Amino acid sequence: MNFKLSRRARSAHELARGLGWFSIGLGLAEFIAQRGMGGMVGVKHPHVWRSYGLRELTAGIGLLTASDPKPWMWGRVAGDALDLATLSTGLAGRRPLSALTALAAVAGVTFLDFYCAQELEDASKPKAAVRDYSGRSGFPPGAGADARGRNTHRRPIGRARHGCPCRRDRRGDRRLPVPAVPPDDPCHQGSQDPQMPPLRQ
Repeated sequence: MNFKLSRRARSAHELARGLGWFSIGLGLAEFIAQRGMGGMVGVKHPHVWRSYGLRELTAGIGLLTASDPKPWMWGRVAGDALDLATLSTGLAGRRPLSALTALAAVAGVTFLDFYCAQELEDASKPKAAVRDYSGRSGFPPGAGADARGRNTHRRPIGRARHGCPCRRDRRGDRRLPVPAVPPDDPCHQGSQDPQMPPLRQ
């Protein structure tokens, strides 16, 4: 099943692939030249650097081959925290300035790894459906409201006495169409309601 990735998700996946290649390169350097790297930063433990190299190689291969790179990216973030803890021990060694420089570099990579992992997490979350209420007027069905929400149904605001069907419009005294009224209805006499003139037959 193919899913179309958003622009944000594509950017996060491209960044993850780039960090995967970087992880492979760093892992090879740590695995092959563990003594040189240890002496450069003041942490001379070849077996530690060899294990870190294997970890970087595994994370890099996972980032390049997995369909979901999020677990591998979070693994890199955890590995970066371990690297920072290891390099901090070199501050008390013979080359504190080299160890400090390595710490700053690893801190920058850690920030980039965390940013990429967070972007992958946010891009994978399902987006909430946005409801479209542009076609609703706020009136119940059949209430005489058009598509733009204006009430086009004229409602009477007044009624003559004695149950007369004569009605006045809300916008003025203009009469609305009414059924035929018997001649003996009080509305024709004009004496019951002075504001309502009699209807013409």
